[in-house]
Amino acid sequence: MSDPAPAPDSPAREGLHEQTISRLNNLRALQEAGFAAHPYSYPRTHHARDVLAAHPAETLEPGQEWPEETYALAGRVTLLRHMGKAAFADLQDEFGRLQLHFSKADTAAFDATKKLDLGDIIGVTGFPFVTKTGQLTLRVTSWQPLVKSLHPLPSKFHGLQDEELRARRRYLDLIVNPERREAFRVRSRAIRFIRQFLDARGFMEVEGPTLQVVPGGTEARPFRTHHNALAHDFSLRISLELYLKRLLVGGFERVYEIGRNYRNEGIDRTHNPEFTMLEAYFAYGDYEDMMRLVEELLHALVTEVRGEPRLSYGGHDIDFSLPFRRLDFVTALKEAAGLDFDPTDLARLREWTDAQHPELRKVPDYKLLDKLFGHYVEHTLVNPTFVTDVPLAISPLVKAHRSRPGLAERADLFVAGFELAPIYSELNDPLEQRARFEAQSQRRDAGDDEAHEQDEDFLLALEYGMPPAAGMGMGIDRLAMLLTDSDSIRDVLLFPLLRPEGTSKGEANSAASPS
Repeated sequence: MSDPAPAPDSPAREGLHEQTISRLNNLRALQEAGFAAHPYSYPRTHHARDVLAAHPAETLEPGQEWPEETYALAGRVTLLRHMGKAAFADLQDEFGRLQLHFSKADTAAFDATKKLDLGDIIGVTGFPFVTKTGQLTLRVTSWQPLVKSLHPLPSKFHGLQDEELRARRRYLDLIVNPERREAFRVRSRAIRFIRQFLDARGFMEVEGPTLQVVPGGTEARPFRTHHNALAHDFSLRISLELYLKRLLVGGFERVYEIGRNYRNEGIDRTHNPEFTMLEAYFAYGDYEDMMRLVEELLHALVTEVRGEPRLSYGGHDIDFSLPFRRLDFVTALKEAAGLDFDPTDLARLREWTDAQHPELRKVPDYKLLDKLFGHYVEHTLVNPTFVTDVPLAISPLVKAHRSRPGLAERADLFVAGFELAPIYSELNDPLEQRARFEAQSQRRDAGDDEAHEQDEDFLLALEYGMPPAAGMGMGIDRLAMLLTDSDSIRDVLLFPLLRPEGTSKGEANSAASPS
């Protein structure tokens, strides 16, 4: 038996909320009745859904019972009402909820059920029957407490509505709103499908380092840390790219990684500083080949999850039928912004932007194209659309377009108004890559702390020879948003990054707090 709960006058009780004190008293009473406070296991045989599946609602008639069927269930008590010599409760486990019936005539240790509280985890054994109102119920013949919940659960409809609080107390969110678990099941299912899809096409899953001397692969501000044993500063990775390309140099021809990246940047509905990316590379292909692979992957994934190549997101019916639409970057920007000149002429674009968008005057010239495209075009791209031939100025790791000067062999996939996957013909010319890194270094020296750092080891790898290759990166969190019709990235991250507790407005009066 576990150590007994503290006595009511114990020093451990000082400063506790009265409901916690009441629950500790109930825990002590259960121990005095002979139950262990925290048993090591429980021999569960089924989940609630198994009982429900064995007795479909349309076949039930009041008064039916199946005493020959024995089920051992375990879960959390979410509803409890005593009525003299009987009691009803709802038992919720990971996959469903089932009503329980306790009675003095049928249930061992019935009196001890009066010491149960909402939120307690219990184990029960019994057989199914149908109540007079037609509800399938488990008639409990034996039971035992497994864990006493020391705090009351928040009200489903009134106690846990604040979005930040739901993310901070995700465990309560999942208890009170069990339907929200489905979003995370879909996310897990999608990742599993992606692995199977790539594995079946000869890709090998690998893992690159999270701590890096030179964080590279994109333009972003990294998180910095210090390694005491090596007496050196490192950065958390901002991309998976450069180490996967090193593997192409080493002779692996198809590689991918699903892993966390970290960027010291703002937080909004589609951005979290810690996020999950899929990056995949294969030798001897280009961005056209990768576009075909990506659209095949997403078409198959949406069909697998939704039963058809369509889904609803944000009130839009989004069609993932093949092939996906293609849209030229320069043409789209010119038409949407009403430009009468080539926007890759950055001097003219600067002049036009200063007049039309003074709020962008501090944005570097080479980033104007990206900012303006986001303002004029991105929100219009609802169905899957490859925006092709992106300007070279914002593509430091991509091959220059083979026939269009100033552009890169890059395609960005947009869905529901946000970017889901950039796709590249990868730059493998070490001399050109060095020149681009040096240009990025000049931008860093001028104060752009998101400019790409020069990675000499990566350049050395390229000098040994990387085959022509296609590459892509896909945001797993944004993909999960699409698959689950979630408006915010927080809704598909079990534990999004939040401010330290106590600094968020309104938390002091939180309804989820036991005080």
